[in-house]
Amino acid sequence: MQQLRTAAVSVLATLAVLGALSAAKRPAREYYDLRTATTPDARPFSGAVRAGDTVYLSGTLGLDANRRAPDDPEAEARLVLDGLKSKLEQAGMTMDDLVSVQIFCSDVAQYEMFNRVYRTYFTKEYPARAFIGSGKLLFDARFELQGVAVKR
Repeated sequence: MQQLRTAAVSVLATLAVLGALSAAKRPAREYYDLRTATTPDARPFSGAVRAGDTVYLSGTLGLDANRRAPDDPEAEARLVLDGLKSKLEQAGMTMDDLVSVQIFCSDVAQYEMFNRVYRTYFTKEYPARAFIGSGKLLFDARFELQGVAVKR
């Protein structure tokens, strides 16, 4: 009986140590609000969430100060990329820390123009990417970007 108790205590102690080690490895989470002048007031999500060295960026629109998409698609492309860059900077990262980007576009005919603008925002390799024809976007935006970044 004593051997059984000793074995049980040993197993419980081992499980407690493993649980503590496992918990220590879990990254802490930080939530970023990242509101700007063009951010809708009431949103049921965070602008970005950091888990360890990884930051998950919510969708970003290229809206002007009046929360409207500019008439010029190239100006909107710059605004949306500037917004993504700003979110990254607030989380202590750069565009070069992006590992994945999803671009939702209401008109895929804008693909080549968007790529010309997009290339100017990177100094190193490009992240993995999807350019997705989305149909209508919120606030009549042409582009919405979502991304994942990992600190280099």
